[in-house]
Amino acid sequence: MILEIVSPEATLFKGEVTSVTLPGIDGSFQILNHHAPIVSILGKGIVKIAAPSFKFGKEVAGKFAKVNDQLYTLAITSGTIEMKDNKVIILAD
Repeated sequence: MILEIVSPEATLFKGEVTSVTLPGIDGSFQILNHHAPIVSILGKGIVKIAAPSFKFGKEVAGKFAKVNDQLYTLAITSGTIEMKDNKVIILAD
């Protein structure tokens, strides 16, 4: 599936991923390939992104923490998510 993470400053990430774990306001949840359409509000927490490989722009690479070669995390304070047609869009603060 395609993941796009957008902040007020810039597009932080866009690429192919295998899963995304998100901090929902009622607890964390995970989205996998071909998940049903969903729109949700995100709370303060950590977004976990699993993918076979990652490419970040130099200007945003410092916002992500590397867990291993196939897992990165991103701390957010709030946001929204939409999953539709196997594309996840996160609008994050």
